[in-house]
Amino acid sequence: MRKKARPYAYFTSVKEIPLSFFKEEGIKVIFCDLDNTLAPYYVATPSEETKATVKKLTDSGLKFYIASNNRNSRVATFAKDLGVEYLSGLMKPFGFKLRKAMEERGINPQEACIIGDQIATDVKAGNRAKIKTIYIEPLVKKDPIWTILNRRLERGKRKKIQSMGVKGVIKYE
Repeated sequence: MRKKARPYAYFTSVKEIPLSFFKEEGIKVIFCDLDNTLAPYYVATPSEETKATVKKLTDSGLKFYIASNNRNSRVATFAKDLGVEYLSGLMKPFGFKLRKAMEERGINPQEACIIGDQIATDVKAGNRAKIKTIYIEPLVKKDPIWTILNRRLERGKRKKIQSMGVKGVIKYE
C-alpha cells in the first residue's frame, strides 16, 4: 500500500478510540471529518452520542476541530451544536489547507491527528499535512454519489487495513 494511503492507526469509530491512545501518541489536537465520521451526510445535527463523545474528548484537554470538505453552512451549524471550531472546504486529499490552518493556529503537526472514514480523502490529506491519520469505518453504508467511487477504489486497501488491525491499532513507522 502506498505510503500516502496508509493510516497511522485504525479503529472502528471515533467513540472506540480510547483517551489513552491520544495521550500515548502525544496527540493534543484532533481534526475530525464530519460526513460519515461524526454523522451520516444526510443528518443535519449531532446525535446525543456524538455530543457525548466530543465532550469526553474536549473535557480531557484535547482540542477538537471538525475538518471537512463540505460547505461552510453545514459544517458551521454542526460545529456550533458541538461547541467546537471547524475548518470547511479543505479540499482533501490535498493537505495544503490543513497545513495552513495548523500554521495559523500555532499547532505542532507532531501533536495533531486527523480522523476520517475515507482513505482517498482524509488519510491522504493527513499524510500530506504530515500528521497522524486515524482511519475509521463509515457510520452508514449510504453515501452521496461523489463518495461511492472513492469507496469502490479503496475497497482493497480497506480490507488490508482491517485485516492488520481489526478493532485496534496498526502503526506504520
